[in-house]
Amino acid sequence: MSTDDLEELEQRIELGREMGGADSVAFHHGRGKLTVRERLDLLVDPGSMEEFGHLQGHATYDEHNRLAHFTPRGEVNAMASIDGRPVVVSGGDFTVRGGSASTGHGGLGEELRPQERAREWRVPYIRLLDAAGGSVRGFEDLGRTYLPDGNAFTYPDVELLNLVPVVSAVLGSVAGLPAVNACMAHWNIMVENTSQIFPGGPPVVKAALGYDITKEELGGPEIHTRVSGCVDNLAATEADALDQIRRFLSYLPTSVYETAPRVETGDPADRTAPELRTLVPDNPRRVHDARKLVEAVVDRGSLFEIAPFYGRARITALARVDGYPVGIMANDPRFNGGATDVDSGAKASRLMQLCDTFHLPLISLADEPGFLVGIESERAGIERAGARLVALTCRTRMPWITIVIRRLYGVAGQCHHRPSGMFRRYAWPSARWGSMHIAGGASAAYRREIASADDPEAKRIEIEDRLNALASPFRTAEATGQDIVDPAATRPLIARFVHDAQRILATQLGPPPVPYFP
Repeated sequence: MSTDDLEELEQRIELGREMGGADSVAFHHGRGKLTVRERLDLLVDPGSMEEFGHLQGHATYDEHNRLAHFTPRGEVNAMASIDGRPVVVSGGDFTVRGGSASTGHGGLGEELRPQERAREWRVPYIRLLDAAGGSVRGFEDLGRTYLPDGNAFTYPDVELLNLVPVVSAVLGSVAGLPAVNACMAHWNIMVENTSQIFPGGPPVVKAALGYDITKEELGGPEIHTRVSGCVDNLAATEADALDQIRRFLSYLPTSVYETAPRVETGDPADRTAPELRTLVPDNPRRVHDARKLVEAVVDRGSLFEIAPFYGRARITALARVDGYPVGIMANDPRFNGGATDVDSGAKASRLMQLCDTFHLPLISLADEPGFLVGIESERAGIERAGARLVALTCRTRMPWITIVIRRLYGVAGQCHHRPSGMFRRYAWPSARWGSMHIAGGASAAYRREIASADDPEAKRIEIEDRLNALASPFRTAEATGQDIVDPAATRPLIARFVHDAQRILATQLGPPPVPYFP
């Protein structure tokens, strides 16, 4: 091997590290954004990064066929580690033609792409998205247009969802296929003020629909973390987003063929929580703080909430109990009374799928008044959403424990119960349940009797008092054997269940029987 060859290799590597050039990098920094290489340095363990495909790009040669200039592909791919565990990372480089995919693929003989490596190595896949998708400029490079056949390239992305943890971070204006890839993940995140996603940006909207709109109005965090639910979490800065990625992955196994790592948290499994005895107010019209409830039963400092601004009637999170990773969800009565609407039901479904795919026990802290009623709920399709939630509940297999805190009504209530597999349910003495609330149910079931009474209001109250006398959970326990427990003992009971669940989880390794859908 000649010295010239080694010098050319080093030259190409150095030109690649310059990304889109000093001017492009300065422009990128001027918008308050990190370059792809700066992001990778913050994300992965120091010294662990091994780039691949870094010689791919566009080169020009002089009249002696020597390298004159090299522009790297608008993407940096690497194998690395996070907290000592292997990952594959793919980062869009917006300094090179806006990270456009128009640089094309190598075709015959091309090396494995990052998602294919993640699949074959069975390691988590992380996308740092900062790319504009396809560009009409690419047609000039190609010399023609092309039929959309991207699923030949995106099929591995679909396969990955059933094999390894997949994370997407939206770190700029992301359009086209990268915008879909933002959601082709188990969890995703945006950055305040600098992130947007959309199929087509404001110029495309103007051409198609005739109105002007800003990028932020069209696809910023206000839309996607609060209204559409397309993005789970929001970060204050890029560094915050990268730190959240590390935290999210810490709760999951490297692949579905392994169990999630246990860590020592220093919080005793048998710790009781006497404050839970007074959590639920005696007045049924007053609400409790569901986050205090969740934090009281999981290991201190371990709570990682998912989609906190979307579907707010349901809290969903990852956490640890006695050091073991778990999924946990709780109805939040401060929003829609805790009733399950389409958004919160979808949010719960995603957590259930995540736990089932990656072998995490699921904890449900139920205060379920039922599916949300009303015309807006009907317009949103609450019945079909409810049917999906029922079907998914019955098809899951991960160990599942439910603690009935206060209410458990109707079909939404039955979605906190599973008739098969390792399932356990406890109830607090404050719990009440049935097909529907007594107040609304009595008015419907005894309508004629109430209407024909001399004093309809007095008759309604009389009937409700009679029915409420039957609502004691102890009467249910007499007939069914339902276990009712001291709220203070909730954490030790959950910890024992999570510990026992490890034997079952060890038998469930491998891809989930029900495919994961984003």
